[in-house]
Amino acid sequence: MFDPDIAPSGTLLGLLQRGRGDGTLHALAAPRAEALAALNDSVLRDPRRDWQVENRSLYYARLYMQLDGGLEEIERHLFHPDDLIDTAEERTGLALAVLGHLASYGRDAARLLLRSYAAVGSNWRWALDELALRDDDAGLMGLAPAVLARFPETEEGEAALATAVRDAFEPRPWRLWAEDARYAGRLAAAGEQGSFDRWQRQLRPRGPRPGWSVTEVLEWAQQGLDLHPEEHRHAAAARCLAAVAGPEDRPELLRAARGGPDAARAAALHHLAERGDPDVLGLIEDVAVDPLTAEPLTAAALASFERMRSVQAVDRARVWARREDRLGASAAAMLARRGGQRDAALVLAALRRTVRAEGPDAGGLWELVDGAGRLGVGCAAPVLRHVYRETSSSHLRGRAAGALAATDPGFAAGFAVECLWDCEETTRELAARHAATGDARVVEQLRRLAADPAEEAEVQTAVRSRFGPDASAV
Repeated sequence: MFDPDIAPSGTLLGLLQRGRGDGTLHALAAPRAEALAALNDSVLRDPRRDWQVENRSLYYARLYMQLDGGLEEIERHLFHPDDLIDTAEERTGLALAVLGHLASYGRDAARLLLRSYAAVGSNWRWALDELALRDDDAGLMGLAPAVLARFPETEEGEAALATAVRDAFEPRPWRLWAEDARYAGRLAAAGEQGSFDRWQRQLRPRGPRPGWSVTEVLEWAQQGLDLHPEEHRHAAAARCLAAVAGPEDRPELLRAARGGPDAARAAALHHLAERGDPDVLGLIEDVAVDPLTAEPLTAAALASFERMRSVQAVDRARVWARREDRLGASAAAMLARRGGQRDAALVLAALRRTVRAEGPDAGGLWELVDGAGRLGVGCAAPVLRHVYRETSSSHLRGRAAGALAATDPGFAAGFAVECLWDCEETTRELAARHAATGDARVVEQLRRLAADPAEEAEVQTAVRSRFGPDASAV
């Protein structure tokens, strides 16, 4: 995850970078050259906060089709000399995914670009996966020599080939090539090596063994932190404690939770929280409010609290939610998930406080936004609208839209309309169920979504519910 450079939400570029439905509507109304410049900028400089989970590719591909945009800028980006230096997937992944959707819409130029890049580009695996879904057998067979030439017939090359075959996201090209006599022997050996590697890993587990005691499990958790600081074993250790700890081990677990080494302490807190131990809430508070506590331990303690489902935990959250620190934020998030109507004011106060202090992209907003919708906090609508407009996270915007559907009477005729063009399928599905059809664009877009073979099934089901025999809206 990284922090991209996002333009203001009131600009065409800012709208397109966020994947908002208004981005498409504004682009179609803007001068074509200006719209294509903003579109190319968004595709070539991935604007997503988390490129692995947020959707943009179908959104941008549809706009390329509507603007009849050329692919010259994407081609220059893919085959730029930087591709030899910056081989990270996020540099080219979005452009390749857009090309994949364009190929599925029948743009032959997009398919040819994917083939060319799969043959010579650094992110060739992504391009090959896109082609595996959309190219014909002849096109894939033509790539075999170039792809297999990446793996020299040496011990290291064959090991790398085995890894590539084993880890392929879309196995179709490899299976197709394995049926050709020219490549069958080499690919069969690579497949066998991949299976052998998996078997070897299973024979060398690094975790606890049967018969370990509570002491040994806690020591194992701490060893992971000492030897590999980036490796946090406390959650795995807590699962092991569930199997080996009995009532007689409670004193040792409490001692570890109060003052043991950090990883062992985190594991003990996790275990005690899952069992609703009467002392664990006080122990979690001790960790969370101590300014000398290391960040990983604080995070682990708060995560242990947030997983609790007991009445006692919710009652304690009502006390903590007024705090303006991380413990208060975790308590407010618990009330957003599990509180009742009596907690609406606390959730609203935390929502406003978080937006004011940390902005519309704060990590703590997700639960609070959902909670405002779940509790039907009508006076939260203004701050939810602000989050919707300003956040750069398309997932958070979708959550804000869901909360607005439950709290804002104007949602159906307002934001729900633009959500029909949103980049996230869950947001389009929400809009398909709520958007008022007084605007002629709504009916037109609903019909377009219903006929688009690239649209998600859930969205099309929601659209069909508006066109069914009992649906008077359209």
